[in-house]
Amino acid sequence: MWRSGLIAAVLLAGAADAQPPAPPKLTVERVVLLMRHGVRPPTKAPAMPARVTPERWPEWPVAPGYLTPHGADAVTALGVADRAGLTRSGLLAVGGCPKPGTIAIIADSDQRTIATADAWLKGVAPGCAASREQKPQGEDDPLFGPLGNGATIDADAANAAVKAAIGPGGLAAADRKYAPLLKRLDTILCGKPRAGCGVSGEPTTLVPATPTSRPKIDGALDTASTAAQILLLEYADGKPLSEIGWGRASAADVTALSEFHALEFRLLARPLPVARANMALLNRKIDAALNAADGALVTMISAHDTQIANFGGLIGGHWHVPGFAEDDPAPGGAIVIERVRDAKGAAFVRVKYRAQPLGRLRAGGAGTFEQPMTIAGCGTPKPVTLCPAERFAALLGTK
Repeated sequence: MWRSGLIAAVLLAGAADAQPPAPPKLTVERVVLLMRHGVRPPTKAPAMPARVTPERWPEWPVAPGYLTPHGADAVTALGVADRAGLTRSGLLAVGGCPKPGTIAIIADSDQRTIATADAWLKGVAPGCAASREQKPQGEDDPLFGPLGNGATIDADAANAAVKAAIGPGGLAAADRKYAPLLKRLDTILCGKPRAGCGVSGEPTTLVPATPTSRPKIDGALDTASTAAQILLLEYADGKPLSEIGWGRASAADVTALSEFHALEFRLLARPLPVARANMALLNRKIDAALNAADGALVTMISAHDTQIANFGGLIGGHWHVPGFAEDDPAPGGAIVIERVRDAKGAAFVRVKYRAQPLGRLRAGGAGTFEQPMTIAGCGTPKPVTLCPAERFAALLGTK
């Protein structure tokens, strides 16, 4: 009895010794939310060319590309959740309006990004003001699209990185890999096999980058990405199942098909030369928001899925929201970048992804999902969750 008790005590002591050290106590000093706009309709009417499907696409309550009422409500719910988190961090008070200058908003000039910023502010600080930086609706803003607006990209490096991301066998091998999922999408789009209908009949090809344009793809995988995103937006906006894929797409289909959207970003937006070029101007805003001594405590950047994917590739970070494919930027989802300080005064940056699971987004937005993201390129062999602030600034390309 004594011996077994001694062994148990030794084992318990060993288990205690094996526990990881407690995380350091960190004080949050600044937060930047790089956020995708909320749910919108397709950006064109009709949503896709007639060759993709003979069906009539569902109606939407707003103009093409505009934030929907359901999308606005979901973004406001995100703002409410963000207010709770920012209050716990000590950056915002429990009630009332934040002090002037506490919250800053940078929005792209599309209606959906402007309206997303409005809806988020309504949730995070209802009835309150925030400093705003945005161009008039519809006017190009180089912050969110620098290429072709005075900035350039190393086309050779970008094309090499994209080809590496595509992998052995090129896009023909990718078409073969995704053939079963392409066939399932064809069934949703066309009902029964029809000549000249669907997405899988056209081989995927690469449109290389030029010094003033990002690389693109044409063909099956590109068209599939667009179609899959439309189905997901229909589902996320709460449309009846009889309208989603004309009653031929289940919730499981919507989730599975979102792999096409994530794939397009994995090939074209996450490779480093592309990510650095497309985020060159916006990263300066992020760096200033994190490090300015007298800047806003909270900065929300109302952007697009492209910028979310760019930034994920830039830091080598990943996320997986329930209902979406891995690394697919969710409507209203945000990369949350925090500048923190430890008890010794050292400054670090940590990053997480925050979004609504697809089912919650469809139901109205209550409830959020958060996932810590690792950061690569911080001077360590492996990705880390805490990156020294100076190294993070270098990673952004601002130092």
